[in-house]
Amino acid sequence: MDITEVRLRLVKDPDKLKAVASITIDGCFVVHDLRVVENDDTLFVAMPNKRLGTGEFRDVAHPINNETRDAIANIVIGKYKEELAKSQAKTAD
Repeated sequence: MDITEVRLRLVKDPDKLKAVASITIDGCFVVHDLRVVENDDTLFVAMPNKRLGTGEFRDVAHPINNETRDAIANIVIGKYKEELAKSQAKTAD
């Protein structure tokens, strides 16, 4: 599996939610609404989910194993850091 594209939108007034991303897998399958979240100074990627009638949330799409979860997280967080640096450079000008 190759993640062939990452599209990321920084959140304008970030609190815990820092960005929302979409990934393209092998150039033919897209997963939308992955979220870059900061909790206790640690960034992680939350999978897209929906709220059930009970008020609980259930992932709509998610990796089957830790290797794939880590690969997705590393790529998305890397893109987040890249976009954040660009954004900060623009505001510094």
